[in-house]
Amino acid sequence: MTDLATAPAPAAAEPAGGARRRTLLAVAWPLLGLAVAIGLWWAGTTLFSINTVVLPSPPAVIDGFGRYHEFLVDEAWHTTAATVEGFLLSVGVGVLLGAAIAAWGPFERMFSPLLVAFNAVPKVALAPLVLIWFGYGRTPILAMAFMVCFFPIVLSTATGLTSTPADLAELVRSMDASRMQTFARVRLPAALPQIFVGLKVAMPLAVIGVVVGEMQYGESGLGTIIVQTSGQGDTATAFAAITLLALISIVLYYLLVVGERLALPWVRATTSQR
Repeated sequence: MTDLATAPAPAAAEPAGGARRRTLLAVAWPLLGLAVAIGLWWAGTTLFSINTVVLPSPPAVIDGFGRYHEFLVDEAWHTTAATVEGFLLSVGVGVLLGAAIAAWGPFERMFSPLLVAFNAVPKVALAPLVLIWFGYGRTPILAMAFMVCFFPIVLSTATGLTSTPADLAELVRSMDASRMQTFARVRLPAALPQIFVGLKVAMPLAVIGVVVGEMQYGESGLGTIIVQTSGQGDTATAFAAITLLALISIVLYYLLVVGERLALPWVRATTSQR
């Protein structure tokens, strides 16, 4: 029995020139936006003579990165590793919870309100309790990342698994497919685009959770650097660390986008493109 949800529809071949142009534009537009943002930032700090301690100019941030580049890059790796670890932990737990909610109505009725209530609690309010539970070090940082980003994964998984097209579900029932065959070959493939939406929402949130954890309990990482340098009035280096955080978020997010396109090539073939 073939995977009915993943059967690609025939698509017209795209000319090589058109594909090249789309790739070029995909790179050019973000670079243009970045250039505009940096230009406005630089113009604002110059025209209004803003003190460097309040808001450093782009050259000051570059200088701050140049003075501590080895240290900042090393700390960036700590933050990246914690982000990936916390994200993967959230994926493991979130997908299982989402699948359980989709599979069993009583489970959803029992625990969905609790999950919504937990997600509504500001995670910073839990910071003192996390410190009591786990102490200082890496564990509370991963716990904070997990708490911040696992809810979108649960929600997207449950939504995807309960949104199987009715005609596909009816078709596999008519073919006497088992419950496991239906899940593996129809429901899960059909849910994967929705699950990836939750993963893409959760990835930047994992970075936020790790940075909040590093600011509260960390002994390394960019969050710790931001607290230390801003407290010393070295705003330029703090902004350099913030810039690295932004780059980490962008790289991890687009790695996830590339993974989605490689794992789900049929989605682009069966949906309209702008």
